[in-house]
Amino acid sequence: MTDVLRRGRASLAFSFFAQGVAFALLVTRIPAIQDRYGVSDALLPVFLAAVPILAGAGSVSTEQLVKRIPPSRVLRWSQPVVLLALLGVGAGESLVVLGVSLAAFGLAVGALDASMNMLGVSLQRSYGRSIMLSFHAVYSLGGILGASLAWVGAHWHLALWVSYLPVVIVLLPAALVGSRWYVDGEAGAGAAGAAGAAGAAAGEAATGEAAGIVFKLLLPLCLVMSFAYIGDSTVSNWSAKYLQDVLGSSEQLATVPYNVYMVTTLLGRAIGDFGVRRFGAVVVVRGGAVVAALGFAVVASAPGPWVGMLGFTLLGLGLCVLVPQTFAAAGRLFPGASDAAVARLNVFNYVGFLIGSPLVGALGDAWTYRGAMLVPMVLVLVTLVYARSFDTQPDRYGGGHERPHTADVGRGSNGL
Repeated sequence: MTDVLRRGRASLAFSFFAQGVAFALLVTRIPAIQDRYGVSDALLPVFLAAVPILAGAGSVSTEQLVKRIPPSRVLRWSQPVVLLALLGVGAGESLVVLGVSLAAFGLAVGALDASMNMLGVSLQRSYGRSIMLSFHAVYSLGGILGASLAWVGAHWHLALWVSYLPVVIVLLPAALVGSRWYVDGEAGAGAAGAAGAAGAAAGEAATGEAAGIVFKLLLPLCLVMSFAYIGDSTVSNWSAKYLQDVLGSSEQLATVPYNVYMVTTLLGRAIGDFGVRRFGAVVVVRGGAVVAALGFAVVASAPGPWVGMLGFTLLGLGLCVLVPQTFAAAGRLFPGASDAAVARLNVFNYVGFLIGSPLVGALGDAWTYRGAMLVPMVLVLVTLVYARSFDTQPDRYGGGHERPHTADVGRGSNGL
């Protein structure tokens, strides 16, 4: 069984890595995509907003799918769709092809993100210790590689399909081969017909009062997820503009903050599981929220670009722990319905992404961009209020002695 878990962990880590590469290749080449298809500035936000909206729909659909089939099967087929859709974006000639490719990418990404984190939560339970941050660290590594490949493509003025095709040729067969070793945990409601039927029956038996308790338990994690992605989208969408327009950096230097942010995210996640094992998830989440808030404060008050760079470095170290620990906390809170919890929680990933960039842009135009940076700072600090939702005691990752009220809710409701 140990070898099975190890292979399952390695294959799932590769899926996180491949997704990081694919997503970075898409978002970092948006100007080139706009030029290729002649998308106007007015129409571009529509295309960009459609991806997270459809991803949210894909995540909700995955909640229903895993009642009938294992999450591993959803992941096995959604990852190739993401990669092929990326290639479609790069190789298309018309706006119709772009729209269809982005729609497929969005729906598949929602299913992919949800199923990957479902498998990660169940693997962590089987391991009996924190490993969730390691998966997201590999995602960050993939993002760094994808952004680097995008830079190469832009530097050498390569056509989009020329940049994307080698990546798809390498990652697609590797992902399909690796999918043979995915491990569905006990939370995979579709892993066996009897388990799925029992979960459905439990969901039908849940009362309105129990559903209300479930919502109250999940809501803090949903808010933390949204706040984390508002912070993340602020960095990804506004760091370059902020450094150049507000702090007076050169155009070349303005490209550095996001790369620094990704590197520090990788480092923070690489060591984060050790922190959770040593100090507990509550301490790690509180520390991450404080460091991220400090990062936004430094960015907002920076007198020049190098101090601003320090702020973005702190943001990477602080925000990186919040999302993986939010998924892990959902799995602990609902041991009998963790797949449904992860799928619904994943929707708030896209909610935060949709809100973050327009929020900062609107506040920056109406007020100042320095002042706009204080809003995600305050939202991240709100995480401190909900930190107890990340408590791993008294059950340290699935030891079989869940807190009575959460265990009862998990057994009493299949859907959240």
